[in-house]
Amino acid sequence: MPKTFRKNIACGICGTVSPGLQGSNRVIHSVTEDGLAIVTIDRPDKANSLTAGMLRDLTDAFDRIAATGCRAAVLTATGRVFSAGADLDEAKVGLALSPEWERLSGRVASLSCLTIAALNGTLAGGAFGMALACDLRIAVPEARFFYPVMRLGFLPQRSDPFRLARLVGPARAKMILMAGQRIEAPEALSWGLIDRIVPPTDLMDAARALAGDALSAAPDHVAAIKAMVV
Repeated sequence: MPKTFRKNIACGICGTVSPGLQGSNRVIHSVTEDGLAIVTIDRPDKANSLTAGMLRDLTDAFDRIAATGCRAAVLTATGRVFSAGADLDEAKVGLALSPEWERLSGRVASLSCLTIAALNGTLAGGAFGMALACDLRIAVPEARFFYPVMRLGFLPQRSDPFRLARLVGPARAKMILMAGQRIEAPEALSWGLIDRIVPPTDLMDAARALAGDALSAAPDHVAAIKAMVV
């Protein structure tokens, strides 16, 4: 496990990049390609740990996706870790308790388009919320999943236990949230926490393939089917 990851475990119009969504640290990038929005967290040197500014920039990115009528959106990251959760320094001064976490996951959950979390590596802590809020989750074989709120003395984001239990069941949700278990990708797949395991080199191609039918449909058709399933 990378040293930086251990340190931070405390808790981005057609074909164009949206630089205004990169934030002061320029680590959130958003681009839309023919109705497919791709939002990328790009802070690999810090295990893609999230600051308050990054949370706001992510929410802004998904606000723009909602406004532009995209038919599908992919959330991913760079490096070997999807996100270690809260930035350690900011967690010490209150980020772990910030309403921005719930605001972000709520914005993702409210999108009418198909949303896919393409997890390029381990998902931990508060970063769980935005991934749980997506419609689909795919991950690389090396990904691990853990949410150590019990050990760290925090409560999870308000909507996370419900979304997690809906995917894996109450007992397995407690395994993650209360027993602090680290779940490897094959087990996560068998539990229903993720929907597919994909080699790292194929991750984004797999996400685009899953989005294919939605991208060929009208936005209101995508929204109608999603509303029926939810």
